[in-house]
Amino acid sequence: MLDRVPEKGLIDQLRDMLPIAIGDVAIGHRRTGLVIVDEVNGFATVGRGPLAPPVENPQVTQMITETDQLARAYSARGWPVLCFLDTHEADRPEPPYPPHCIRGTGDENLVPELEWLNFEPHATMIRKDCINNFVGSIRPDGSNAFVEWINVHKLQEIVVVGICTDICVMDLVLTALSARNHRLFTHLEDIIVHADGCSTYHLPKDVALEIGLPGHAAHPQDVTHYMGLYFMASRGAVLADRLVLAEG
Repeated sequence: MLDRVPEKGLIDQLRDMLPIAIGDVAIGHRRTGLVIVDEVNGFATVGRGPLAPPVENPQVTQMITETDQLARAYSARGWPVLCFLDTHEADRPEPPYPPHCIRGTGDENLVPELEWLNFEPHATMIRKDCINNFVGSIRPDGSNAFVEWINVHKLQEIVVVGICTDICVMDLVLTALSARNHRLFTHLEDIIVHADGCSTYHLPKDVALEIGLPGHAAHPQDVTHYMGLYFMASRGAVLADRLVLAEG
């Protein structure tokens, strides 16, 4: 009797059915900038609020390590870095999520490993109060801090890392791709997403049901991370699993 071939798991099926182009990407040969999305305590430090990992999460840990190494390489070369910081007012909820990253709690600040960026002269901080970082960059007068940062530095490429791959990172990348095609950026050519520098949260369906959430609140980490990468690539983002930096 022939042995049965084991059925592929969902993530392997996705890779077969929805393949993505990803590989080594050389950066820094053009004017380049690094964009760090929401690597704040409330999303990435264990136990810091309802949307932070309850225990150490390898994907989140890897994201922070990759981001720190990349940011230090940019800093050493004098290349610009932009940090988005999810920051909410207590009286302005963001459904469907519970209150998180409330101003003044410390959850809205960079994770300890990246706190050095607060004192980095080449780093810019933008606090935003919604999922879409591009929208969160719009000032009361209609100007956009993110667009200005790219244009002031005459950036031709940006590398994007952060959390969550399929939520805030994806919203920013997709909106920026449309803004690029709408010619809001004066020089921007490529938006590069460093896959290992991104992460998302893990909420299996059985756990969601156990804690009283509906089944549709399920959010399996590997699958949603992959789908975020897939949708960004399908809209024109460049995906990298390794970045090769030019000498500064």
